[in-house]
Amino acid sequence: MSNQDRKDPSIERGKEGREERPVDREKRKQHESDNHDEALEETFPASDPVSPFVPAKAPD
Repeated sequence: MSNQDRKDPSIERGKEGREERPVDREKRKQHESDNHDEALEETFPASDPVSPFVPAKAPD
């Protein structure tokens, strides 16, 4: 089994045609993790109750 995620660049070559340094990989993975955490926080709690607000009819 590989230590490589599907989104990781090829082990042999990076996007620019060179190998990805471990430091660059770690920074990229941390950025992805931070983005994921932020998205999760923005959706929490997922069980918010439905708003009871019902707009009134406009007067005729």
